[in-house]
Amino acid sequence: MTQQGERWTADQVLALAPDAASRKAGSKLGAAGPWSDAGCDDEGRVWGLCKGSGSKPYQTVVDLAGAAGPAYKCSCPSRKFPCKHALGLLLLWAGEDGAVAPGQAPDWAEQWLTTRRERAERQRPAESAGAPSGDPEAARRRAERRAERITAGTTELEQRLADLLRGGLAGAEQAGYGMWEETAARMVDAQAPGLAARVRELGAVPSSGPGWPVRLLEECALLHLLDRGWLRREHLPDGLAATVRSRVGLTGTPDGPALRDHWLVLAQYDTADARLTTRRVWIHGAASHRTALLLSYGAAGRAPELALPVGLALECEVTPYPGAGQHRASLGERFAPPARTTIRPPGVTTSEAAAQYGEALRDDPWLDSVPVTLDRVIPVPDGDSWQLADADGDTALPLTPTARTRPGLWRLVALSGGAPVTVFGECGHRGFTPLTAWPTAPGPAVPLC
Repeated sequence: MTQQGERWTADQVLALAPDAASRKAGSKLGAAGPWSDAGCDDEGRVWGLCKGSGSKPYQTVVDLAGAAGPAYKCSCPSRKFPCKHALGLLLLWAGEDGAVAPGQAPDWAEQWLTTRRERAERQRPAESAGAPSGDPEAARRRAERRAERITAGTTELEQRLADLLRGGLAGAEQAGYGMWEETAARMVDAQAPGLAARVRELGAVPSSGPGWPVRLLEECALLHLLDRGWLRREHLPDGLAATVRSRVGLTGTPDGPALRDHWLVLAQYDTADARLTTRRVWIHGAASHRTALLLSYGAAGRAPELALPVGLALECEVTPYPGAGQHRASLGERFAPPARTTIRPPGVTTSEAAAQYGEALRDDPWLDSVPVTLDRVIPVPDGDSWQLADADGDTALPLTPTARTRPGLWRLVALSGGAPVTVFGECGHRGFTPLTAWPTAPGPAVPLC
């Protein structure tokens, strides 16, 4: 593990950008020209003044040890976080020319940094004790009413699935997407957002290409299994029952114990729909060898708050969520800013990765994929597709259709150059999606998403 306050790379800084336009604008401000009074300290705090179009320079400060990742403050009017000035300041700080020297934060920066950390200290005891429960009896009645609504929704969904199969899958193609959207809306009314999301996914299957009836039947079977799991949840093992509640859409709370470790940031990527942006951050514990998933959400069009650059490591506590085979966890107290590290997760072969996914399905039959690090694999073409082949064996994993359309595929091919590489990604029934890669020789992580 590296020392606290070590500089990041430019790629790690630019990974924080909320969009391509911000990356481009921030890169232009990564030189010393517009900056004055720039400084930093060993607590992960960076500050500086950036000359803009007005008479007064913009006051920019970054706290790299923020509880949910780096935090930013700038006097510019931008609503993006981080803004181009914060990105430019971090790029200047990441450089090797000493343009951002260690020093004492000026009053305008110290005031925000102190206020922010004092607020975090006040919040920490309340968070560790849990949110106020209010009236336990009222909370119990609310939970019972919601469970009754979900039960009614799953019962209705079972009937709709039976009607679909009775009438034949061809009817799904003729009915169009409206049928599925109306069913999803009914699940939202039943307060079962997890069921609603799976129903919407069903709506995209008909007419999606050769073999769509088989895929639709498979997805209907999984949805039926989830319905039956909810209706008979009292008879399930505790871990599987927790997984069913999570898949239906009942958000649990982390149930500990908290695990303190040096956590390597393996990957970070966003998915978005018309209502929400979801950020997924995979991390790996250097001592515990646990892989955990951090989720963060932002309103449509806004980046989620959590931002952890790939390839850095942070010393912090992580608390898992309930559920058999679940990887989701909550980020707890952080003890140092993210720093560069030489840690890499241990890798497996492609056949071992497929076996890991198969084993995980026993605990969670609705699992799309599992996090896996492949060791010594080579990206090779496979007809119109690509696969990752073991350098020392005769097995391979196909890439998912999504992975084949991303620019990250060509970064992976260029990094490999025909030689073995280490690749972290998600392995599931559709194939393997590479998210981050490392060269065989010592070198930094290369994000692929």
